[in-house]
Amino acid sequence: MSIHELNPPVPDVVDGSALTALQRWARERPTQIALRHRRLGAWKAWRWIDVQREVERVADGLRQQGFAPGARLALCGAYEPSLLILALAAHQLGGQSLVIGRDSRGDELQRQLHRVRPTFAFVQRRENVSHWLGSGLVEQWPLRLFSAQANAVSNGLWQVQPLSALFVGEAPVAQREGWAQVSEDDVLWIDEGTEWHEGLGHLLSRWLEHGEGLAFPETSESAARDRREIAPTGLLLSVARAEALAGEIDARLAPSGTWRRRLCDWTLENSHQGLRRRLKQRVRRLLGFHRLRRIEVPSAPAGVALQGPARLSWLHDHLERVA
Repeated sequence: MSIHELNPPVPDVVDGSALTALQRWARERPTQIALRHRRLGAWKAWRWIDVQREVERVADGLRQQGFAPGARLALCGAYEPSLLILALAAHQLGGQSLVIGRDSRGDELQRQLHRVRPTFAFVQRRENVSHWLGSGLVEQWPLRLFSAQANAVSNGLWQVQPLSALFVGEAPVAQREGWAQVSEDDVLWIDEGTEWHEGLGHLLSRWLEHGEGLAFPETSESAARDRREIAPTGLLLSVARAEALAGEIDARLAPSGTWRRRLCDWTLENSHQGLRRRLKQRVRRLLGFHRLRRIEVPSAPAGVALQGPARLSWLHDHLERVA
């Protein structure tokens, strides 16, 4: 058996044209907001020129840590600006980015790690770092693991370091100025993590192809509140998240059998007329969807109806399935 068979190739989640597209938007829309993320209760913003500079800054940090062409960077956590920037920086250096599900534990985590054998990793949450260190693989190959939450520690051949070690130099000023320009902007909302394995590829492709701003919640628990503040114009969803959102909407409505629920159902029967239209608009505003124009569920097979308590009934006019 060859080394290639023991350690099969893993596809890079970053498309070859990604950096060219980033350079294009940084040149054509330098001051337009590309990324928004709520952190510690405040919205942070990155313009396209800031994203380009951050990718270069992190690429420099990775290079200083020994990242070389062919190196593998594993990413584990919520999809958010730091994770996207790390993926693009690794690609700039000729490396690969791949994802490990943030809900992976025990044998499943060990299987994923053993398959891809990353030499670098970004693991977002402290508890996930503990699961990685407890996987029983720390003596099998060297790994530099970076996390904003975990303390620096060495365990076998694995070293845990603060994420700040990769962000060398000073952050762009715009990143510290907070968030603006949302009332008229197109904003694509993302509330997903690396458990959606195909998600990062879809996300980067969608973002860099269209040059549309992305927005991310602070946490999954705060997502509904954060989404209402942003009022996105588009949603990018996995099938699992679409089902969860359907359940979330259903839970926000009045209980079945009550007159208020019957009013909601009546509204949906013909929501383009008079009072029903106004009621639907009110519900959508309460949910943070009053600006919504498009929903994309890339992994949903064409012609297959999404299941779930509400089946996205309040949003189905905008539902699209893209390959």
